[in-house]
Amino acid sequence: MNEEIPHGDWAPDWVPDAGFQLRLAGVHFDALRIQGQLGEETAQELCRLTDYDAGPIVYELNGYRWMYFLLPPGTAREHSWPSYTQRYTSRTRYASAYVGVPALYGTTWPLAWRSVPTRTAPFVDPGTLEKAFA
Repeated sequence: MNEEIPHGDWAPDWVPDAGFQLRLAGVHFDALRIQGQLGEETAQELCRLTDYDAGPIVYELNGYRWMYFLLPPGTAREHSWPSYTQRYTSRTRYASAYVGVPALYGTTWPLAWRSVPTRTAPFVDPGTLEKAFA
């Protein structure tokens, strides 16, 4: 899936060196979560719109196959998203929200990168993500 996206040696400090780590949404990033095929279609369109420098998108390899679009902290609540999306921020209702973040390399099952963070796109741009829904 992410074979078209260059893997550099750079990564934000919230990306683990190995395996995967749970990160608190709203601290390192906000996240927008979309299930299954809708998530994949959104990721494809976002990658197309950004010439395959979309920023960090994590997906689950099992279960509901959620796709997580990692946005700059504090930005998910500033936008209107389709009803089938879920926002994870520092103000997620009823509980703290943690998102699994895989390492760039090695075994990270059940998580993988659909698009990695880069120096030019350390986060998914919320405005461009909105365009991907159109």
